[in-house]
Amino acid sequence: MSEPAAPHVALFVTCLVELFRPRIARASVTQLEAAGCRVTIPAAQTCCGQPAYNAGDRRGARRMAAQQIAALAPFAHVVVPSGSCAAMIVRHYPRLFADDPRWRARAEALAAKTSELTAFLAARGARPEAATRTGPEITYHDGCAGLRELGVKAAPRRLLSARCGKAPCEMADAERCCGFGGLFSLKFDAVSEAIGRRKLDAAAATGADLLVAGELGCLLHLAGLARREGRAIRCRHVAEVLAGMDDGPAIGEEE
Repeated sequence: MSEPAAPHVALFVTCLVELFRPRIARASVTQLEAAGCRVTIPAAQTCCGQPAYNAGDRRGARRMAAQQIAALAPFAHVVVPSGSCAAMIVRHYPRLFADDPRWRARAEALAAKTSELTAFLAARGARPEAATRTGPEITYHDGCAGLRELGVKAAPRRLLSARCGKAPCEMADAERCCGFGGLFSLKFDAVSEAIGRRKLDAAAATGADLLVAGELGCLLHLAGLARREGRAIRCRHVAEVLAGMDDGPAIGEEE
C-alpha cells in the first residue's frame, strides 16, 4: 500500500514577519515539514487586510481579502504564525462578503482550512524534537486574537513543554492584553505602554528569562518597551523556540 501524500500547506507569512522577522517563517516551515507537510509560500500573498478592516476601510479590506482568497484557494491547508491574521481570515473574511454569496462561499471555504501555527501542529500530533541542552526559563503570553477568537491556549504550551522538557512558567494574568492592539498602540501610546509595563512586570515576576508568544506584534511591542527601560527579559516567537532557532538576536536586538 502506498504512503498517503503529504498534505500541501500554504504558509501565510504575514506582513510583520516578512518585514521584521523572516526567521519566523523559516522556523514555521521547519516545523511544518517535520510534521509531514509539504509547504509552499505563495508569492501572490500580501497583507490580510486587517489594518484596513480595523480602521473601517471595508472596501480596501475586501480588495485585499479577495486577493488572499484567490492566492490561497489551491492549497489543502493554510497555516499562519499569527493569531490575529489567522483570526482575520477565519472570522472576518466571511463577514466582509456577507452581501456577496459567491465570494462569501469562497471566504468560508478558506476560513475552514485556515489555522494558527501551533493549533495546526498540535492537531496533527506534532512533537518537536527535545532540546539537547538546558534552555532559558520561559513564560508564555496569550495574544488576544488567537486566544479569544480562535481559542488557542493549550497548543503552544503543550508544544513548548515537549521542546523544553518542562512547562512554561505561568505569569499572572497571562490572558490579559499586552497593550499592542495594532492601531491602538499608535492612537493611545501612553495607555499602550502602561499596559505593556504591567505585562512585563508579570513576566519578570515568574523568574523567566524569555517571554514567548505566537504574535509578532505583541512581541515587537513588549521587546521595544523592555529595551527602552533596560529590562533583562528577552522575547522570541514560539516558532523560533520550537525550531531551536535561539542562537541569534532576540526580537528587538537586531540593530
